[in-house]
Amino acid sequence: MLANHSAVLESLYILLSIMAHVAGQEDREKTTALKDLLSRIDLDELMKKDEPPLSFPSSLKEFEYAFNEKGQLRHIKTGEAFVFNAREDLHRWNQKRYEALGEIITQYVYELLEKECNLTKAIVPVDAMDNEASSFIYLSPDALSNPAKLLVLIQGSGVVRAGQWARRLIINQDLDSGTQIPFITRAMQEGYGVLVLNPNENHLEVERPGDASPPPAASAPEPSDEPAEKRERKEEKEGKKKREFYEKYRNPQRERETEQTPIRENSSPEEHVQYVWDHFVSRAAAKNVFIMAHSYGGLSFVELMKQREVQVKRRVCAVALTDSAHNIWLQESSKSMQDWMQERCRNWVSSPLPLDTLVEAMLPDCPRVSAGTERHELTSWTSFDSIFRFFSEALQAEEEEEEKEEAESSNIVTTRSSSLKNKHQDL
Repeated sequence: MLANHSAVLESLYILLSIMAHVAGQEDREKTTALKDLLSRIDLDELMKKDEPPLSFPSSLKEFEYAFNEKGQLRHIKTGEAFVFNAREDLHRWNQKRYEALGEIITQYVYELLEKECNLTKAIVPVDAMDNEASSFIYLSPDALSNPAKLLVLIQGSGVVRAGQWARRLIINQDLDSGTQIPFITRAMQEGYGVLVLNPNENHLEVERPGDASPPPAASAPEPSDEPAEKRERKEEKEGKKKREFYEKYRNPQRERETEQTPIRENSSPEEHVQYVWDHFVSRAAAKNVFIMAHSYGGLSFVELMKQREVQVKRRVCAVALTDSAHNIWLQESSKSMQDWMQERCRNWVSSPLPLDTLVEAMLPDCPRVSAGTERHELTSWTSFDSIFRFFSEALQAEEEEEEKEEAESSNIVTTRSSSLKNKHQDL
């Protein structure tokens, strides 16, 4: 395959060199002929000879994979784990195959959220028109009506969608470590309402028509009365199209040209988190809100607090972060925010130290403890029990503080009443 590529590139180089030489001789007829020859090289056909078609199965069954009873992805026939390098020396093809499987995994997780966790979708924006770009979040049946507790889950950045922490873990390890399902199940068992955010779905992406094939081969030039300058600009534009097509061939990331329509008020993770707070969390009945945010989700939470500091302080009981990407200095957080985070937040970070061991703070924001792993994507799963224990302790402390305040308030009222009674008796 590499030999074919080298041969093609060498041929292109020779042709371009000849063109430059001929152009130097100002022989326009020969230059035009060489341009026409170059345009007839079908890079798409060359690509097809070098690698299999980029068409992949649309379901796990067609991929011949399934999740076993332990939630591990295994080949149906061999029982082996997923193998990325299915074909040697075809990294581009292997990567596209992995991405195709990842899209199937996303839909599979959605099904689990709906069927196993009994969650339902809520469209955002809430007033989206039928033909408008939109996304969705997931809610438990009592997410907005639970009077006691609400847990909000915010994932990190990248390809992961609602219900996922890390696609790599889902495919290579298991569903428990890579999805939010264990957190949802545990939270519902402990009486929380649950709200699952979807911060990475910010655009409706549509493939541009006609971009999947190379530009048509140039035909022999016809006599034209248009100025030479205009004709040269047209030729330059056509040449640019050819170069762009070649770039798509060379660079897998430019396989398709797409158009993106931003989702209104949800065009970034930060916008999405704030929108969900304004339209769902702030309207929920829960007395105490708990937030768990991984990686970039932590940055989005800090941005939310900057915009809604008073509301967050009043409603949120505790925040669990896992390897958070926030930075209170770069995000210009206030001193009052930093003080609140010191008291209400905890960040489980990737570290070789044992789980829950205090890690030296880099910034004066919130306590940092070890997640018991050095793998960034695993920090949420390894901190699972510690996070729920942290929430329980925070809620207990909150309730004790409220009882203390009520007792003090009651004592003040009793003392004042007794004082008034004694004064009346003296009179």
